[in-house]
Amino acid sequence: MAGPVSGREAMIAGMDPQLDPRDWRFVLVSPDNAATLLGSAIGTFREEEGVTAIAPSALADELGIEGPDFRRITLQVNSDLEGVGLTAAVSGMLADAGIACNVVTAFYHDHIFVPASRADEAIGSLEALSSAVRPG
Repeated sequence: MAGPVSGREAMIAGMDPQLDPRDWRFVLVSPDNAATLLGSAIGTFREEEGVTAIAPSALADELGIEGPDFRRITLQVNSDLEGVGLTAAVSGMLADAGIACNVVTAFYHDHIFVPASRADEAIGSLEALSSAVRPG
């Protein structure tokens, strides 16, 4: 894998968004469901109020945890954690289309969670954004 990309246009041009076919749900972890949720979560975050897990929607349904379903779009570019502009460009494009997004950044990639019902539209918008800044 190539080293991190930090230039705004290079990050956008190389993002190659990929849509995960699974549905995910942001849920609160409690002592009763911690072992099950944390074992299946693709991400967690601890806040003062509690721990949030990003868990498979099917598992949340089994546990009786309601909430909106999201689809994950992974930007394949190895973006620099100190790179400036990728999150703004992605969230701005989606906001202009009226699509909510939740961004989770990991060491190698950015992951964009969008409402499951708008996932195909979101991926199309991001592909168009990437194409618009590619040279040639």
